[in-house]
Amino acid sequence: MNNNYVIGIDLGGTNTVIGLVDVKGHILAKDDSIKTQAHPDIEEYTDSIAKVINKLAEENGCVGKLEGVGIGAPMANYYTGEIVNAANLPWKGIVPLGWLIEKKTGLPTKVTNDANAAAIGEMKYGVAQGMKDFVYITLGTGVGSGIVANGQLIYGHDGFAGELGHVTAPVLEGRSCGCGRTDCLETYASATGIVRTAKKWLVERDEPSSLRNVCINEITSKMLFDEAIKGDKLANEIFEFTGKVLGEAFCNFIAFSAPEAIILFGGLANAGETLLEPIRKHMNDNVVFLWKDKVKVLKSSLPGADAAVLGASALGWKD
Repeated sequence: MNNNYVIGIDLGGTNTVIGLVDVKGHILAKDDSIKTQAHPDIEEYTDSIAKVINKLAEENGCVGKLEGVGIGAPMANYYTGEIVNAANLPWKGIVPLGWLIEKKTGLPTKVTNDANAAAIGEMKYGVAQGMKDFVYITLGTGVGSGIVANGQLIYGHDGFAGELGHVTAPVLEGRSCGCGRTDCLETYASATGIVRTAKKWLVERDEPSSLRNVCINEITSKMLFDEAIKGDKLANEIFEFTGKVLGEAFCNFIAFSAPEAIILFGGLANAGETLLEPIRKHMNDNVVFLWKDKVKVLKSSLPGADAAVLGASALGWKD
């Protein structure tokens, strides 16, 4: 029986956002009152989540009409429902989050990492509707990804497949990554990575740029985009370089799973064609002839503020 409502939970390092979602992907109600870091005890934290879920159901006439709960969280394992050693969360080690929420709400609960959740949400509610093969890339503080093949998200044998932010970039400058390696894709192509490029170039190069009017440690990816739109040459070259890195990396992703599209989401993706145009150019200049001009590069159509909740909610529907 389809009761037409699910709960989507975006578990972030700062806030936990809980949404009540209908079958069309409309968020009927949302609660962001739970501050993740204020709950060092996982039992107390999950008690708080259960109370908010009950409150949302009661206030919106959905008691007894919830199909399930979907949670997107850092370092979450779909197979086990556990969060494993997430650096930016207050609970260390292995946390049985899915089991705890299911026990306290009585609702079937599925957990996956935030990028996988967003990929599922895009497939159910966004620009990937009707697609069976695509790669979803989140360009935020880091680079996350979800790989969909034959209509199914690929989790791998251990539940952690799709960490494309940690493949080696087609540039070797020795940039350190938080994972302990060097030259991971996210050290160049995330919002953080593009700022690292800007700082490096401002020190190494001497051409004029409006970016030199800002304290170097205050530069943001949005600032780079704003200056690029105004015509700043250096800012545009930074986006060209970042697009080249992503485009060449995408050639490898395409060779692996032959997707219909690569879909971008996140703060850096909001640069739109300033980033997408060089990605497409360098991707098609370098991809094997089998896929030249065949793979679309698209921007997510999910609303930015709600995408994480919608993505998580898509896990809550019964298969």
